[in-house]
Amino acid sequence: MSTSSEPAPAPARASRILVVDDSSASREVLCATLTRAGFQTCEATEGSEGLWRARTQNFEAILTDIHMPTMDGLEFIRQLRRLPGYSKVPVFVLTSDVSRARFVEGREVGATAWLVKPPNLVSLVAVIRDALGSA
Repeated sequence: MSTSSEPAPAPARASRILVVDDSSASREVLCATLTRAGFQTCEATEGSEGLWRARTQNFEAILTDIHMPTMDGLEFIRQLRRLPGYSKVPVFVLTSDVSRARFVEGREVGATAWLVKPPNLVSLVAVIRDALGSA
């Protein structure tokens, strides 16, 4: 087991992950981390763009913020779950919002996991790999 802060080596097949966040700094860190871990990434700056990308491309997992302009993360998840092929895709919420009510609402709309920002990046990669069955 590695004790470094770098994620473990890449899985055999690179899964595609969509990162939806209005913070360019968050997207940059998440995408760089996931790319180093062997995943392919795509970015969206808010929920409507994320839905457009999900309609035009296939993703095996999605990371989303909650508080975004135009369409927030909960509405994004609600609409994403209605798209063909996305009813069971793991959706990880990354947010600084730790309220119980938002967590419950996230579960109700179909969030797979609720992670507090800033996430431990090594743990985040491990959680994603576990959800994708590529641990």
